[in-house]
Amino acid sequence: MFGELKTLDRSQWSAVIASFLGWTLDAFDFFLMVFMMKAIATEFGTDAKTVSWAVTLTLAARPFGALLFGWLADKFGRRPILMIDILLFSVLEFASAFAPSLVTLIIIRTLFGFAMGGEWGIGASLVMESVPAKTRGIISGLLQEGYACGYLLAAVVYYFLFDAIGWRGMFMVGIVPALLVVVIRLWVKESPAFEESRHKADRPDPFALLVKHWKTALYVVVLMTAFNFFSHGSQDVYPLFLQTEHKFDTHTVGLVTAIMNVGAITGGLIFGAMSDRFSRRWAIIVAALLALPVIPLWAFSHTAAMLAVGAFLMQVAVQGAWGVVPVHINELAPDGARGMFPGFAYQAGNFIASINLRLQTGIAETSSYSHAMGIIIGVTAVVLAIWTFVGPEKKGVALR
Repeated sequence: MFGELKTLDRSQWSAVIASFLGWTLDAFDFFLMVFMMKAIATEFGTDAKTVSWAVTLTLAARPFGALLFGWLADKFGRRPILMIDILLFSVLEFASAFAPSLVTLIIIRTLFGFAMGGEWGIGASLVMESVPAKTRGIISGLLQEGYACGYLLAAVVYYFLFDAIGWRGMFMVGIVPALLVVVIRLWVKESPAFEESRHKADRPDPFALLVKHWKTALYVVVLMTAFNFFSHGSQDVYPLFLQTEHKFDTHTVGLVTAIMNVGAITGGLIFGAMSDRFSRRWAIIVAALLALPVIPLWAFSHTAAMLAVGAFLMQVAVQGAWGVVPVHINELAPDGARGMFPGFAYQAGNFIASINLRLQTGIAETSSYSHAMGIIIGVTAVVLAIWTFVGPEKKGVALR
């Protein structure tokens, strides 16, 4: 694995690092909101279930951003559109700090979701079109775990800063991703596949390709719906679960969540590399099914230490499966629409799964967060394994 990574040249590593950091800082901005739901609810005199609309609508707006920014990336290039997208979601994150009411905050977070929707698909296509086929799996795991690193970073910032600067100050910290635009501008080259097709007179329209390959698109949207229930069902409500059901303080919540994301990074790298050695589909299936025996430890333990162990192991499984996603759906995407297709399919799945947080908080009101998390993850792991098993795979296909 490490020998294969040594074959990457400077321009390829620049693309990997920039896309990884983009997804890291994107996730960092998103998960700051998850940590602060309880504090926001208190300031605006409401409850966490009402505030959860801000997260739900953030997720629901993503596919529309993925369509627009992905189409622009297929027309004008991955690199310039990625810079515009990162700058836009960073500004909207900063603006969240000045929301005078919950309604205003929800509107800003919805716009943030629209901008956030474009980053993953463009960054993933830029990387997958730039690196050798034999390194795609491990690079996929590395790229996707930018998401876990973003959550980890949010947990660390919450641990050290929240008690001092409050939720508004936390949103101000979210302007940091804008600095990544400078890195992309100076060191990242355009995708070789896009450069090769840029001057072709018969370049297909990405929307026409999406319609032409509607069966593949539908399969991947359903796949990504299951994946998003898997990730958001195991992550979004976890800080709230620790705060309300176990009454842990800021530092304990931050520490347990940080440990959880170390597990996520570990799982993504391991199963991403496994997908290069064996199969994309079987790496996903094995990781998904490994989540099932971990549920009792993860959701029903009583001490911070055991919950941390359970959270670590759960995210090895969840993000292990996710580590294969960037390479798997980029290989399934049709040539000529790779800027738009993966991001749209991913974010359309997010749109459908955006009800997860409200669903879990609703179940928790009549039962407990433990039961809400256990039910969602148990059902989703089985569905994800079955749907992946019946689907296609194009491991190692040329990306043009």
